[in-house]
Amino acid sequence: MRRRTFLKAAGGGLVALIGAGAAVWSQAPIFPKRPAPDAASALGWISHRDGAYVLTLPRIEMGQNITTALKQIACAELGTDWRRVTVEMHDTNMGRVRATVGSESIMHFAEPLAQACAALRDALASGQSEGEVTVVTRPFADLRAFRAGPIVGASPEIAHGRAIVTGAPLYAADVTRPGMLYGRVLRAPASTELTSRPRRWNSRAARAVPGFVAIVEDCGPPIGKARGLGIVTSRPGALDPVARALAVEWDMDDAAPLPDMAMLIDVDAHAPGGLPHLVLDGAPQDGLWDVDMRLDIPLAAHGPIEPRAAVAEWQEDGLSVWSGTQDAFYVRDVLADAFSVTQDRVVVTSCRVGGAFGGKTLCTVEAEAAALSRATSAPVKIQWTRAQEYALGFHRPPSSHRIRARLAEGRITDWDHAQVSSHILFTGAGVPAWLQTGTDMVIGDPGVARGMAAPYKLGRARAAYDAIRLSVHAGPWRGLGAGPNGLAIESAIDEAARVAGVDPLSFRLDHVTDPRLSDVLVRVAALSDWSSGPPQVAGARTGRGVACGIYKDTSYAAVVADVAVDACGSVRVTRLWCAHDCGFVINPDQVRAQCEGNLAWSVGMILTDDLPTQQGRVVAETFADAPIPRMTDLPEITVDLIEGTGPLSGAGETAIVAGPGAIANALRAATGRRATRFPLQPTEFAL
Repeated sequence: MRRRTFLKAAGGGLVALIGAGAAVWSQAPIFPKRPAPDAASALGWISHRDGAYVLTLPRIEMGQNITTALKQIACAELGTDWRRVTVEMHDTNMGRVRATVGSESIMHFAEPLAQACAALRDALASGQSEGEVTVVTRPFADLRAFRAGPIVGASPEIAHGRAIVTGAPLYAADVTRPGMLYGRVLRAPASTELTSRPRRWNSRAARAVPGFVAIVEDCGPPIGKARGLGIVTSRPGALDPVARALAVEWDMDDAAPLPDMAMLIDVDAHAPGGLPHLVLDGAPQDGLWDVDMRLDIPLAAHGPIEPRAAVAEWQEDGLSVWSGTQDAFYVRDVLADAFSVTQDRVVVTSCRVGGAFGGKTLCTVEAEAAALSRATSAPVKIQWTRAQEYALGFHRPPSSHRIRARLAEGRITDWDHAQVSSHILFTGAGVPAWLQTGTDMVIGDPGVARGMAAPYKLGRARAAYDAIRLSVHAGPWRGLGAGPNGLAIESAIDEAARVAGVDPLSFRLDHVTDPRLSDVLVRVAALSDWSSGPPQVAGARTGRGVACGIYKDTSYAAVVADVAVDACGSVRVTRLWCAHDCGFVINPDQVRAQCEGNLAWSVGMILTDDLPTQQGRVVAETFADAPIPRMTDLPEITVDLIEGTGPLSGAGETAIVAGPGAIANALRAATGRRATRFPLQPTEFAL
């Protein structure tokens, strides 16, 4: 949201909030600019020279394999061989493109790219060999890229696949520069909501460590309110011993102990019906409820395999940065502002990202590397440790849900979903408290609201939420609020089916009005042979569950899960089936891969996801402290694609709306107990 747009949306309320305005706006953060792609801008993504083409990827590649899908579109529309199109990552010298978020890469970028490629194809056919091409937008039906053929609708060799497995330098951590040094910025072991700064340190001991180069006091902007102390070494292996030798003592706010996060978001501690942000504004009738359940979902990390990394190098003509970021242009804007240079003197080159899931949207490690490079007059690489990823990044917020339903004649007549969570789109990692107060007053946080409008006919339905600023920063996580909200809604729908005495699948179909949602439910039922139930497992209780959902009103998924629970209460997911509809499919293998990834995350939401905190800060340091699902935790997965003819939509986050609910409902079927706190504790389900 641009500052001007925010002011327009806020009206007089925000002016009253911030008073005089100009002085306060000077403290405002840099807002990301996210222009909508069009065919004219897409001309900057594709070029032709000497019989070959270069596709400059207008998105960040972070494992979703949009590199291959957009190359398929280019090849099909150009009518050229796969080997004649080379794909390159973009830098900020090209026209601005929006951040890679929201499962938008096919939905919003495929058609503009196809239009540009069609215009280039026509220009070459007419004999034009140089200069600029003009796009005359043609009907969607006339574009070749959206007809199944030998390239589109198939699964060709993955673009950059050979480079990945042979270790080519595709990632920011692989970048090397002549004379490059290695850096780290140390910060206090405290919440980044508390003001902290280095007080004293042992310079003499640090200098005695082989490989020591420098201590840097001015190491860039704070992260939250945490100012750091930079160290630079000639080799990465020296960073840990230098940090230990420094033995930094920290000045930190001596405020009262930070309040417990679970207490702050306790949904039952907030006035019923008094939550400020309405998603559904129906008025349920007073009276006893047939279903009245509470679910609590904890803080969770993104868990990327690659901790964030960047290389920065100052030269006479400005600053060059290589970064694994979801938004190179936003990083450029922040760096230009932080180091008081014009934007044209900062060039950020995007690298492949080894996992992001919404977590690598801000400028953090890039500013640290730029500050240390400026101080040492040398290129500097910084890669965060796993502990820094946990302590200094933002995470999926915890959420507390109370859902109630009333039934008559087997149908839901009244529905009330209350939720208290923390901010997602207006993350505290990038938005100061005063501005967050403004967004809360005006529009709330649509990221928290995502998925709260249940995809069913529910009679008198209300859904409302509040977002509380916490001591650990929360922000976008795969699917934003859609995963936790889907888990809560699908758990309550399942309980309502039990009250009605109706099969859970039939109950859902009776409450669905969207034919595409009905289709995925019917398809997954056939795929799993729903009525047969789960196979028996020796020494275990078994259960089968179903769930479904719609993501961003465009993509549809339904999931069936089988689980087995042993006598000690240990839960194992034994089988998953998914039916998925995202419209016309460019690359079936990659859509299935995205579904499988979502289902792996679904297993994590139920069995493992939890980021431990103490005294208001994250204390996890390794995957052992905040585990993600292992290969042995994942069952056989079957994904069936309903390949429609349009419209194009996203696949990167859809199945997260259904996977967790299906697993939770299977557990209920196996044990007769409803899981209400996650991740599961085996003692709750032991015999």
